[in-house]
Amino acid sequence: MLVRLWPVTTISKSDSVWFTTKGQVVIPAWLRREFHIEDGTKAVVQATAEGILLKPVTRHAIERGFGMLKRKPGDKPFAEEWAEHKKQEKGLEERRGR
Repeated sequence: MLVRLWPVTTISKSDSVWFTTKGQVVIPAWLRREFHIEDGTKAVVQATAEGILLKPVTRHAIERGFGMLKRKPGDKPFAEEWAEHKKQEKGLEERRGR
């Protein structure tokens, strides 16, 4: 199984990880720093021909994408929509007892 983070780092370094019985894995600290992964960061997981592709959805990654999507006149600023989204997610997690 391959776990690869996107975008591919320019650092040519590898590390080993272990999967728990629940399928959880700890991402090494140096990779968490490199990709701005913090507590609660969500990720997109995708099956590829090479293995598992893990793409963290971080504020840093989102900010790199600013301007890629056109906003309609009168739409809320993206930062405001994102803050509302995070508030809703936090509420859901609290209701689930996290």
